[in-house]
Amino acid sequence: MSVSSLSALADEQLAVAQAADNGRSAKTVHGGPGAALRHTLLALTGGHALAEHASPGEATLLVLRGRVRLVAGDRSWPGETGDLLVIPDARHALYADEDSAVLLTVAR
Repeated sequence: MSVSSLSALADEQLAVAQAADNGRSAKTVHGGPGAALRHTLLALTGGHALAEHASPGEATLLVLRGRVRLVAGDRSWPGETGDLLVIPDARHALYADEDSAVLLTVAR
């Protein structure tokens, strides 16, 4: 068994995102090729986004820091620290309204 501090990892990845031209960073916390479950910590600086992309399958976002908006078509779901957002089975984008870190969980 391994233990990860999501708080420390969020701090680390936010620092990486702040130094990156695209304002984002990602690190897989658990899972890999062939794994049934994957957790990825994503960090976005305020005003940056993950452009619209296909749904990865059944997935959720846990907002660890900041405020984000999950957008699919004409629908939008806000999320702030502590919120769990269920990712719709549709093309979607993620916008950071302020420096934010989220934990993406995908069941394959």
